[in-house]
Amino acid sequence: MTKKRSVITVALMVLFGISLGAKAAAQEASPANPYSGNFWTRSTLTGDWGGARNDLAKNGVTFDLSLTQTYQGVTSGGKSSTWDYGGRGSLTTKVDTGKLGLWPGGFLTVEVEGNFGHGATPNTGALIPVNTNQVFPAPGKSELDIPALNFVQFLSEYAGVVAGKIDTTGGDMNAFAHGKGDIQFMNTAFELNPALLVTVPYSTLGAGVILLPNKDPNAAIINLLVLSTVGQASTSGFDTLSVNQLTYNAEGRVRTDFFGMTGHQLLGGLYSNKEFKSIDQRLSLDPGVQGIQTKSGSWAVYYNFDQYLYEPVKGSGKGFGIFGRFSVADGNPNFLQYFYSLGVSGKGLLSSRPDDSFGIGWYYININNPELVTPVGTVSFLRDEQGVEAYYSIALTPWAHLSPDIQVVRGAQKQQSLTDTGNMDTAVVLGLRLQLVF
Repeated sequence: MTKKRSVITVALMVLFGISLGAKAAAQEASPANPYSGNFWTRSTLTGDWGGARNDLAKNGVTFDLSLTQTYQGVTSGGKSSTWDYGGRGSLTTKVDTGKLGLWPGGFLTVEVEGNFGHGATPNTGALIPVNTNQVFPAPGKSELDIPALNFVQFLSEYAGVVAGKIDTTGGDMNAFAHGKGDIQFMNTAFELNPALLVTVPYSTLGAGVILLPNKDPNAAIINLLVLSTVGQASTSGFDTLSVNQLTYNAEGRVRTDFFGMTGHQLLGGLYSNKEFKSIDQRLSLDPGVQGIQTKSGSWAVYYNFDQYLYEPVKGSGKGFGIFGRFSVADGNPNFLQYFYSLGVSGKGLLSSRPDDSFGIGWYYININNPELVTPVGTVSFLRDEQGVEAYYSIALTPWAHLSPDIQVVRGAQKQQSLTDTGNMDTAVVLGLRLQLVF
């Protein structure tokens, strides 16, 4: 571990040197040539590949490759003060059949992803991961998977269809709090609505309809999807596909113009017909009633918003604003019954640091506490969970971002074990994240 820390330290020192030298750069990329520019100013570390990458993009083929590394640990409270190093690499290939000269309206997406190392979440006593980057494609497994392989075909300017293996983190979009923990918040509570994870796997087979009421997906978009409730990034999903394990999801997002500045409102709902394990179980001494009790179906309704309060140039992505999420679920089998989050986030507030960003957020989960009823008493396992996170992302270059991060989390786990009667202390988690875009 000492050698590993030394390598990271040297790498960060080099990148700081790069950021100091960036002011001397003059060449910039342009919309027509997005990968151009010199080493200091271009959008990716590897640039335009001698012009080939810009040519491919003009013809509808793009490759987005990134590596995110994190070093994170619990400094007080929680279950353990162990520090952990890990990371995740991702390659997303997109093909626009219209630009490629084949046929109009077709879009193919293929995503390859893998992680390594460990995250700090098991040491916090929290249900919600404090390091989203270590959750995908599978938590605790160092493997390379294909979470997305799907095709979208627009039949008109207003509607299209989608089918294939879907990376569902693309839903519940929010301008200030969304993603996989690469550049905004690290805690999963600020990346997507955790109440949806019970019935919507991260990677699963699905099909549906995409509607564009104004022809512009950035103005308004409606998604109507049918997804397999059972899915993994490491499998195709066909072997577990069943009409008795389906999730029906409807979601709509619209751009608003409150205060003359950009904002969005999103509303969605889902229902799964799967047979789930009930969160409440009864342990009897009668040998004839030892089976696991089940609960048929699960539903959730969710909402999120983002709204700029300061936006010097509308639509530029610069300025600051507020965001929030809310959801309500059935309470059984989905024990994450109510979820709330609020925060402030922004980018480019300093003219000398146009690509720096920051965020401060709070979340709260009201848990319908699972119980085990035994002949000698009732045991409850969890409590409500809440946390606060703050980060600042330093743009060393457009393709390298370094983000110090702090979280204070009162985890849902009450105690270290069933035999430990003392309450677990609130965990303070520090982290450092480095994202490189190739």
